Amino acid sequence: MWQGSAAQQSAELVPKGVSVVAAFQNMSADEMNGDKPVECDVIVCSDDPHATQVTCELAAKIPGVRAIDGGKLENARIVEQITALLIGLNIRHKGHSGIRITGLPNTAYKS
Repeated sequence: MWQGSAAQQSAELVPKGVSVVAAFQNMSADEMNGDKPVECDVIVCSDDPHATQVTCELAAKIPGVRAIDGGKLENARIVEQITALLIGLNIRHKGHSGIRITGLPNTAYKS
């Protein structure tokens, strides 16, 4: 039985009024801890626009990262599925892949 994304499940567990934001699922921890700038985008999903904005601003402070407002928290389920794909690719090719969203106007990216 579908119970929602991990982010949606978390939102069900926290007290009312607590904002839940899904972000960084598609970024390799090894990549974040490395010496080189990260070359991937962070998709930020939340039902709270202020929490989304704050998370985007923080993510954009990481060298090489562009943050993108991914919409409502329910969209986190899609990002989580992309993460499963990236993990499989990283295992198969012994890498640290991430994603870049292209074709959007520069105003879509918080960098």
